[in-house]
Amino acid sequence: MAEIRDASGRPFARRTVALGSVALELYEGGEGRSLLFLHDATGLAQSAAVLAELARRFHVLAPLHPGFDGAALPGWMSSVDDFAHAHLELARRQGLERAIVVGASLGGWVAAEMATKTTHFIDRLVLIAPVGIKVGAVDRLDVPDIFAMKESELDRRLYAEPEKFRLDPAGKSDAELAIVAQNRETLALVGWEPYLHNPKLKHRLSSIDRPTLVLRGAQDGLVSHDYAESFARLIPGARLESIAGAAHLAHVERPAPVAERIVRFAGE
Repeated sequence: MAEIRDASGRPFARRTVALGSVALELYEGGEGRSLLFLHDATGLAQSAAVLAELARRFHVLAPLHPGFDGAALPGWMSSVDDFAHAHLELARRQGLERAIVVGASLGGWVAAEMATKTTHFIDRLVLIAPVGIKVGAVDRLDVPDIFAMKESELDRRLYAEPEKFRLDPAGKSDAELAIVAQNRETLALVGWEPYLHNPKLKHRLSSIDRPTLVLRGAQDGLVSHDYAESFARLIPGARLESIAGAAHLAHVERPAPVAERIVRFAGE
């Protein structure tokens, strides 16, 4: 994976944290209050720009989910709940206190699962276009089936300006294409059945007792406004805000406005 750098061009430190049979790859950069960033299913590299923005104000810790961006996936790990437990153990090992926890899309699901288990180290929670709950009719998908749609349609749902972010296989090395395939394979493993949700999570969100901000790109083609609003409504006191000019991966398309919202929320 390419280096992640802060706004001054300094590379994030990279190390491996051994958590029993799980080896988490951890990127760190910046100074200030601790901010734990949990990436979306496209991997961590896509979030480089927003990580650089956040590192201006926070000490950013950005782990790879097991099975993404070339990271090993232990054979016993098969769910987002497994990811949540691994990142909770990472937070304990790092001695995090009063941390800002930010999760994007799949990472938002992981962050929500973590916060329903404990909030002792969390000061504020930010969920960017989170998935993970089922709120609609049982015979209809809340989130469109990303595994069945064409790549071009998925791009239109992920990005307000898909031509800027569309994957060009011809411009990628075999190693880079292998990472893309691995990320999709791991997403299918943890999100295929039940589709992109934990049936129990919506019943547990009421236990989250920390200020929570749900962010959504105004043109998000995967997480609808109603779905995001339902997510926020299930968390006591949570509020929903939109990011103009962005779709599902708002933190990728509009890193500066997303970081500014997080900084503002952290200072309230």
